[in-house]
Amino acid sequence: MPGNSSRRGAVRKGNSRKGPQVGTGGHKRRSLEGKGPTPKASDRPNHKAHKQARKAEASRPGSTKQGAGRRPQRSAKQSGELIVGRNSVLEALRMGVPATALYVAGRVDSDDRVKESLKIAADAVIPIMEAQRTELDRLADGTPHQGLALQVPPYDYAHPDDLIDPQLPGLQLVVALDGITDPRNLGAIVRSVAAFGGHGVIVPERRSAGMTAAAWKTSAGAAARVPVALAGNLTRTLTDFRKAGFFVIGLDMDGDVELPGLSLATEPLVVVVGSEGKGLSRLVRETCDQIVSVPMSSSVESLNAGVAASVTLYEVARLRSQG
Repeated sequence: MPGNSSRRGAVRKGNSRKGPQVGTGGHKRRSLEGKGPTPKASDRPNHKAHKQARKAEASRPGSTKQGAGRRPQRSAKQSGELIVGRNSVLEALRMGVPATALYVAGRVDSDDRVKESLKIAADAVIPIMEAQRTELDRLADGTPHQGLALQVPPYDYAHPDDLIDPQLPGLQLVVALDGITDPRNLGAIVRSVAAFGGHGVIVPERRSAGMTAAAWKTSAGAAARVPVALAGNLTRTLTDFRKAGFFVIGLDMDGDVELPGLSLATEPLVVVVGSEGKGLSRLVRETCDQIVSVPMSSSVESLNAGVAASVTLYEVARLRSQG
């Protein structure tokens, strides 16, 4: 029919033409093809894990970003801490504990402790920050703060190699801690090292007390004069000291020799103090040149680690003064 043929030959306007058209073809199929496995979070530049990985790489010993020979760093223990409460803050400021900021609640009820804390902080050029009580509550994480909080920075640890220095005055004397987890014991030992002419303290990087605010306070300011070094591997560090000419003695109640008249006292010496519960670890014990015991009454099973270290350091200092 003429009408039908005319309709079949009609041309529709716009994009409504029937029949084959230039379409997407395989474009959509190709666009759906995978682009390979999803990169790990640490490989994605904008991901938090990537930044953390780069930070960890920079702090790794021997990293080019950190510099050759850079010292190992404490990770979780390096985050710093907050001292809260008027008595604790004032005591820390009196002891000279390093601080980066003193937080004071707005409209705090001022007493002698608050006034003295503000004066010490101002004299020490510690920034004094006014904070809302709700903010202090959050920072203190539920601990009663009484309107005062002191921010303490991470401790700047030395490296064990820094204590192997022939230029240090007098016979070298170092204390190493094996499994001491109470920061107050660490602080007491640092204080004893300063009192009896020691040159430093070594703590393991893992499973050990660190230089927290509690350790600073117990050291009574001695931590500002006595370096505390961080050892990635205590056994290997003690071996390095032996190669450098030191003798290593370990303290244990079942020692081979007794402390009075210790023959190695007049040599460069590392005194290793074990934990109160477990004592010296097996590998550390095997690394020592001698295991030394402190004689005491049979009614007492053992001494506190800090006390045992203090008694030993006193005896070493006494024997050296006689020689």
